[in-house]
Amino acid sequence: MALCKSVSTCLAGLALLAASLAEPLLAQAPPAARRPRVAVLDFDYGTVQTTVAAVFGTNVDIGKGITEMLVTDMVKDGNFSVIERAALDKVLNEQNFSNSNRADPNSAAKIGKLLGVDAIVMGTITEFGNETKKEGLGGGGGGGWTGAVGGFHHSKSNANVAITARIINIDTGEIMAVADGNGTSSRSSTGLGGGGGNWNGHGGGAVDFGSSDFQNTIIGEATKAAVDQLATNLDTQSAKVPVRTIVVEGVVAAVDSGQVILNVGAKAGVKVGDQFDVLRVTREIKDPTTGAVLRRLTNTIGVVKATDVDDVSAICSPVSGTDFKVGDEVKTTTQ
Repeated sequence: MALCKSVSTCLAGLALLAASLAEPLLAQAPPAARRPRVAVLDFDYGTVQTTVAAVFGTNVDIGKGITEMLVTDMVKDGNFSVIERAALDKVLNEQNFSNSNRADPNSAAKIGKLLGVDAIVMGTITEFGNETKKEGLGGGGGGGWTGAVGGFHHSKSNANVAITARIINIDTGEIMAVADGNGTSSRSSTGLGGGGGNWNGHGGGAVDFGSSDFQNTIIGEATKAAVDQLATNLDTQSAKVPVRTIVVEGVVAAVDSGQVILNVGAKAGVKVGDQFDVLRVTREIKDPTTGAVLRRLTNTIGVVKATDVDDVSAICSPVSGTDFKVGDEVKTTTQ
């Protein structure tokens, strides 16, 4: 074997050799594990509805508002894959899901199966309110503060929010994990008027929980703190949620301009991004006595990936292979 003419030449050769050996190793690396896919139902707030009306001056669906905040946190944290709200609402409307079902694990499990998720997150708001305490430092008048109602005072406002959540197994309706979140905020003020800290001017049930207008209030600060803590605690439970493998089988219904259309869709569990092996039957093995098909021998033609899905069909683009035909069988390979 010829010797290197210089040290630099030898080093360059070794680098090329190392790179060539690394390429097949990188190509064989297994795909990253899929994150648990969950749907978050609007939280139940029946036990605090009276205090909610006192805070806002009207009944506000704080369960929906808090759920939207929680979903934002969970998406940012990245331990779960959270289903889009539009897809969830579509199924809820089709199933006539009502507010009274928010705390029902069996209803949640049914919704989860229709959505094709790994688990459902549902919860309850157990505390939501604020209180203002005033300490008077003198009566009205006589001290130079003429006209001041209640005199000179110090006020302190406290807001408390508490939330509990459960992760539900969609196959059994059992609770796989629990988490909670608590938030407290307080402010002090000194003046001639009443203490602050209450939400004002947002009647009619329309409150944007994600806005700074809400989150800068004392109750908003407590709510955000509770939701942030709940999201963190849910993240620590992600390992308890097994990733379900849903094997979907169907056939090629049409091939058009390079697109492969399948006869299975969302109702069968197909989601955008799923990949399918395309199989062609080469021979059927039949029972010589009854004529029943015992086994179908197949060849793999290629792999396709779902790019658009409706309830009963899926449009796929080829990942590998060609010459796909109507009647070819398909089977889930990755979700």
